Amino acid sequence: MNDRRLLLVHAHPDDEAIGTGATMAKYAAEGAHVTLVTCTLGEEGEVIPEDLGHLAADREDRLGEYRIDELAKACEALGVTDHRFLGGPGRWRDSGMMGVASNEHPKAFWQADLDEAAGELVKVIREVRPQVLVTYDENGFYGHPDHIQAYRVAWRAADLAADPAHGEGEPWRVAKFYFTAIPKSVLRRTAEAMREAGTEFFPGDVDELPFGSTDDEITTEIDARPYVGAKLDAMRAHATQISVDAPWFALSNNIGQEALGVEHYILKTGRRGGAVPGAPIEAGGLGEPRESDLFAGIN
Repeated sequence: MNDRRLLLVHAHPDDEAIGTGATMAKYAAEGAHVTLVTCTLGEEGEVIPEDLGHLAADREDRLGEYRIDELAKACEALGVTDHRFLGGPGRWRDSGMMGVASNEHPKAFWQADLDEAAGELVKVIREVRPQVLVTYDENGFYGHPDHIQAYRVAWRAADLAADPAHGEGEPWRVAKFYFTAIPKSVLRRTAEAMREAGTEFFPGDVDELPFGSTDDEITTEIDARPYVGAKLDAMRAHATQISVDAPWFALSNNIGQEALGVEHYILKTGRRGGAVPGAPIEAGGLGEPRESDLFAGIN
């Protein structure tokens, strides 16, 4: 019996597909229980299709409700059947990019009380009892306030869920806590491939991007290339936010990126496992072999 349980905490609809879509599809196809918690409806997203521009926050402000259906279709493409919005749909609102007026909205996730939001996630953790939790690093991967808050909530919830003195339900300790990541070396290879293909990429140097890790920071590499098609289908489902021209995709800034079938992570806490037998060994994480399974080392 497959009793592996994976919980992913993402800030907005489409984040799951872009950063972890292939991983989610792989584990779901292998029979693991994959739970996705999305913290906002993505109300402040920039709408790409002109015929849907009326949904935007500065017009009808109906984008969030529209994106609920987009996310449902994306989860279907990934084979994920367990999806929840943190505290219920619309409990907290997309805060927009750092420093903009929407950060101050009374329902903005950036303004959420940390223990209140973490308490909602504790309920999910104690129900699902995941061995593995995936979210962003302390900088929210690239500095978006909702991504930073998602990290803070997930980190706090993992701690509270294991505390018998906190709340209702049986305590549960997450065995492994991961950050999403992408190596700078992968970004460089992608940039070169896109330039050769005549596709626009970030106009400056890769090292100037507000994200990316050194190779020795990466602890875990999930080869989910057979599921990149599912990842692309999930991206297509988020049609208000993503345009897809396989193997490339772009957000509203129209800067091309590659839909990667190999996704990378950094183990924050938990016992590090060895590489899966038969998998390639690459240096990563202080010179140790990279894990090739998020559940590696879990008995």
